[in-house]
Amino acid sequence: MIRLSVRQMEYFDALAETLHFGRAAELVGVSQPALSSQIAEMEEKLDCRLFERSRSGIRITEEARQLRPRIERILADIRDVEAIARRGRRPMEGRFRLGMIPTVAPYLLPAVLPLARRSFPDLQLELREAVTGTLVEETLSGRLDAFVAALPIEEPGLVAEPLFEDRFYLAVPRDDPEFLSPPVPPESPSLERLMLLEEGHCLRDQALAVCRSVKPLALSSYGATSLTTLLQMVSHGLGLTLIPEMALESVAAMREMKAVPFAEPQPSRRICLVWRRNGPRPEECRTIGRLIADARGLQAASEPSSTEGVVTQA
Repeated sequence: MIRLSVRQMEYFDALAETLHFGRAAELVGVSQPALSSQIAEMEEKLDCRLFERSRSGIRITEEARQLRPRIERILADIRDVEAIARRGRRPMEGRFRLGMIPTVAPYLLPAVLPLARRSFPDLQLELREAVTGTLVEETLSGRLDAFVAALPIEEPGLVAEPLFEDRFYLAVPRDDPEFLSPPVPPESPSLERLMLLEEGHCLRDQALAVCRSVKPLALSSYGATSLTTLLQMVSHGLGLTLIPEMALESVAAMREMKAVPFAEPQPSRRICLVWRRNGPRPEECRTIGRLIADARGLQAASEPSSTEGVVTQA
């Protein structure tokens, strides 16, 4: 009988995700030689090659690709068993694996992390930043306890609890003559200069929805993977981009750029916390959700200067 250890399956899972021995070892908290040794032992036990090594990198084999969903389910069941065992302890202690989309994490975490440390000193938040599709998959498989994203989340195996509204603004070059008299109607021809994040980012889809009257072929896509990159491009006069309210401080800090509001009704996104419907920690997820909503409220109340970069009239 083949006897794989839980440790080997965790190392396999990390390497399958990162396709990099160093990053996989960091992810599971061991040295690279220790991880490599366990993967080699796992391959020996299964009598097949799981990863192909070459100078160009690591590639997962077809055998490993078939094993991966089964190993993910086993690890998810083990995590559920651990979570059930923790129910006898005090709530809000131990590991909590939280995901966030890239257009939320850098702006929300500075408010969430200090409040979490003060409110729940025994809670160990482990953070993961990824696009919505990846966070959905990892939460369903049990690799995450919950994640923060924007509605809608159309997956029957998940529960989504709305936390707060996040209005949209338009980031434009400060001296752009086409935006001297905001607010901006969503059908403005100037929005044909809109720059988008690459496929997979929900902010891209939201930008297309907000500016639905603009011809899609005229919208510029630079394949940017972060909002920070797009804002740098705007500050150098290369176009415009959609920006959420929570990121307005980033605009205010860049003198070459300004944020202008859209005409009423001002478009927005609804930020939510999502967890597995049949997961073992629903009450802790709801508590985390309340903490995130409170953190955002405190953040907004303490940042009157965040509107300094918003131009509402000529």
